[in-house]
Amino acid sequence: MDLNTITDIVRRPPDRPGAVWRDGDAWLAGGTWLFSTEQPELRRLLDLTALGWDSLAPSDAGLEIGATCTIGELAAFVPRSDWRAGSLFATSCEAFLSSFKIWNAATVGGNICMSLPAGPMITMTVALEATYTLWAADGSERTVDAAAFVMGNHLNVLAPGEVLRRIDIPVSALRKRQAHRRFTLTHLGRSTVFMIATQSPGAADLLLTITAGTTRPVRLAFDTMPDAEELRQCIDAIPADLWFSDPNGTPDHRHHLARHFAEEIRIELAEGCPP
Repeated sequence: MDLNTITDIVRRPPDRPGAVWRDGDAWLAGGTWLFSTEQPELRRLLDLTALGWDSLAPSDAGLEIGATCTIGELAAFVPRSDWRAGSLFATSCEAFLSSFKIWNAATVGGNICMSLPAGPMITMTVALEATYTLWAADGSERTVDAAAFVMGNHLNVLAPGEVLRRIDIPVSALRKRQAHRRFTLTHLGRSTVFMIATQSPGAADLLLTITAGTTRPVRLAFDTMPDAEELRQCIDAIPADLWFSDPNGTPDHRHHLARHFAEEIRIELAEGCPP
């Protein structure tokens, strides 16, 4: 779509791009959502891709993902052999309501900052206990837990002029076992619910992340594997106003799916728990 209100594009912003932020600005990375609808309040775009941030930087500490890393780059990434949860990268990329052509433009950071309930990069990073590094307009930076970033449907903690710089996934999370479930109304449709659980090697803990069915991510942590009743009660305790409603599912439907899939996941991971 032509954005006919845009009068200027900053092709090469400063290394700390927030320094030039002003009202009417928007960050431009992949642009797959930005150019899909009218943006009448915008006057200028700041091109983050020109800053040359590294896309993927694996290390002994884990994986650093630059915010401008494309979905295509993440999907093609081959995780280290001991990163058992590394298969979630491809799984989450495949959960997009988009074609492979969009993967080559859409970015990991863009999907997170859109903060939609069905954003699969949100699901993945919350489930893998990631932290986000945010750069403020005044040059300062802060680190936030991925689980605390999204506050609601299309709502997050970013202040005006603040930009998501990178995502850090710790190696401890990447080495965990994982199980996931996802429901859509159509084969390539938007997620009605997307759930990922992880479990530490040689342990009986459980970290269950529920997204798409809720307006923000919900993460349930258990030191030991819960029984079916305990897990069901925890899901039932999720506040009613957190369950999302759109044409892909009612709150009651999403609540039912979360109950059903949580029990499937519990049984799957319980099979590998130590006695």
